[in-house]
Amino acid sequence: MNSIVINVGNSNIRFGLFDDDNCDISWVVNTKPYRTPDELYAQILMLYQTYKIEPKEISKVIIGSVVPQLTTAMSSAIRKIHGIVPVIVDRNTPSEVQAKSKQMGTDIYANLVAAHNLYPDRKKIVLDFGTALTASCVAESGETLGVIIAPGIITALNSLISQTAQLPEIELVKPKTVLGLDTVTCMQSGMVYGFLGMVEGFIDRINDEVNDDCFVVATGGVSHVYKPLTEKIHVMDRLHTLKGLYFLGKDK
Repeated sequence: MNSIVINVGNSNIRFGLFDDDNCDISWVVNTKPYRTPDELYAQILMLYQTYKIEPKEISKVIIGSVVPQLTTAMSSAIRKIHGIVPVIVDRNTPSEVQAKSKQMGTDIYANLVAAHNLYPDRKKIVLDFGTALTASCVAESGETLGVIIAPGIITALNSLISQTAQLPEIELVKPKTVLGLDTVTCMQSGMVYGFLGMVEGFIDRINDEVNDDCFVVATGGVSHVYKPLTEKIHVMDRLHTLKGLYFLGKDK
């Protein structure tokens, strides 16, 4: 059974084509919160053509969103394209994971659901390097143990650039040295190693609090920058949140 899973985030919208439990194709577009259903309809159809996806071959569409104003527009566009009502999943969608908090975002819930399904029988930490940097922890039983929310790396970098007169836009890559002698290298070191220290600190403190050595999954836009720099992150999976949304919606 072919399904399209859509993760509507604050910065990006990620689409995934699932053939049963496998995500064969994935693509990302920027989030613009006030798009109309017609705009989304045209863009989605264009992307389907690019990836040679036939709408009539899709039997289910699953949407998870943290941008409420886009959820309705996306649903309308999907109904127009596929002639089916999409499955909307959120923290209230039943699963083996107990969300516990009524304030938990759909993306965090999906991250915990994916971790619980993919890496059973141990405690897990999911680091999501998105608009916000989040660290969420789930027990072997599916109990949510808690969440940390911090400013996202790109969010912090954009704030630094916009609030200073002489700091330039930079590419977020590992610098050759920790101590820089030019502005770009200095900023790269601060963003990469500063947030790496934060991430490793989160992992250590969570492990201490839950009295375990958790399995750590990294996902989100810049997770690929940080995974090679630390042994504390065990797996990097950009599709992790999509997989969680798929698990939440596949039996609906």
